[in-house]
Amino acid sequence: MDEEEARKKPPYELGQDLSLMSAEELRATIAALHEEIARLEADLISKSASRDAAEAFFKS
Repeated sequence: MDEEEARKKPPYELGQDLSLMSAEELRATIAALHEEIARLEADLISKSASRDAAEAFFKS
């Protein structure tokens, strides 16, 4: 595997075999997933606000 392939592979994939991960790797993965969930929720809120503003504009 070359360096570019190693960079492209995500550190965690949904449904992957967890038996190969150490407890520390599991903790780090959980922390990273919590951060990603927060990022996704923030973007969802932003997009919902934009949609709501557009709907309000066109209802006027």
